[in-house]
Amino acid sequence: MRDKRAAKIVVIGGGTGLPVLLRGLKQHDLDLTAIVTVADDGGSSGRLRDELHIPPPGDVRNVLAALSDVEPLIVELFQHRFQNGNGLSGHSLGNLILAALTSITGDFVKAIREMSKVLNVRGQVLPAANKSVVLHAEMEDGSIISGESKIPSAGKKIKRVFLTPEDIEPLPETVDAIRRADLIVIGPGSLYTSILPNLLVPKIGQEVCKAKAKKVYICNIMTQAGETPHYTVSDHVKALHDHLGVPFLDAVIVNSGAIPEFICRRYEEERAEPVHDDSGTLGLQVIRDDIVTYDDGVIRHNTGKVAALLLGLLPRC
Repeated sequence: MRDKRAAKIVVIGGGTGLPVLLRGLKQHDLDLTAIVTVADDGGSSGRLRDELHIPPPGDVRNVLAALSDVEPLIVELFQHRFQNGNGLSGHSLGNLILAALTSITGDFVKAIREMSKVLNVRGQVLPAANKSVVLHAEMEDGSIISGESKIPSAGKKIKRVFLTPEDIEPLPETVDAIRRADLIVIGPGSLYTSILPNLLVPKIGQEVCKAKAKKVYICNIMTQAGETPHYTVSDHVKALHDHLGVPFLDAVIVNSGAIPEFICRRYEEERAEPVHDDSGTLGLQVIRDDIVTYDDGVIRHNTGKVAALLLGLLPRC
């Protein structure tokens, strides 16, 4: 009798969207790899990046917490953010621990591996690169905005984003995970500042395009001011394809659930609106479902439902 191996899923992203998705996927018997952006330059991550010359730890920290299998109090401690204290205010304890482990081990990736053991992480967490990168945006008016945290606040329409330095190398483990994947998941998350910074690392984008695995994009439920104003589903997909130079996606997951009027009004204050579904024009497999949920009035993807949809896309053994 043949042993049934766990399906290999690679998830690529960052920000708040990636941890939400991973919390659902970790409930299943899967071989998970999360590839996480290192372009963040704001808040606690940005301060540690500038002061200690290490990759920003914040997105990695959130993914480690999402995939951890320890007592909830330990996760709460890891995620604790100091509200006051000279020099401590604004810092997350997890960011400080990752910075300390990087100093002890001499390597950011080693620090992540050691922290994964401490938190009993269910899966593999890999930064998109083992050094900081700078995200730049060329706007429609030709101006260049540098810095992930500055791009959404520029108030201009984004034409394209790109990284420096240009000679960024992914980890060998990242390339191997993409090549061996049964399913590659892109998103959800901020299109230009959380998702594309991963895919723009040259060999990551190339390997994703070449991979035999099915590639699925989880489209955002709402547009984002300063990044995707008035974007439709096809606008999101087109931006991904344009940046990689080839239509590499096989499927897209789209929310079909209604969003209450009072939630829409709240998001209007942030100049955000529901993403219009025009995915029928894409020529991709489109999976529509009510995948919206609410966390303290904030719209999130329903992690359990999205995980179930992704499991349905896995190849049959």
